[in-house]
Amino acid sequence: MQLTLEFGGGLELLCDSKKIHNVNIEQHNGEDKLIMKDLLSWVQTNLIKERPEMFMKGDTVRPGVLVLENDCDWELSGQLNTSLEDKDVVVFISTLHGG
Repeated sequence: MQLTLEFGGGLELLCDSKKIHNVNIEQHNGEDKLIMKDLLSWVQTNLIKERPEMFMKGDTVRPGVLVLENDCDWELSGQLNTSLEDKDVVVFISTLHGG
């Protein structure tokens, strides 16, 4: 499954300062669908190069990380159970600011 992942608000610094990642994710569990929970695990293993605690807390994103799937807030589409489809665009934006 081909996805475009975008990181902003400082999260790109956790991924070698690269904002946009075009990735191909294969499902190994025999399922024909990928859900957001699977994607987050894949991102943590394959893209996050440093300070994973700034992106994940437990099995979900940490508070202050906005997740959009095809420009829709994932809170409206099922959060961790949001189904992903080929060519989807998923955006992760940190809303936390120092100060």
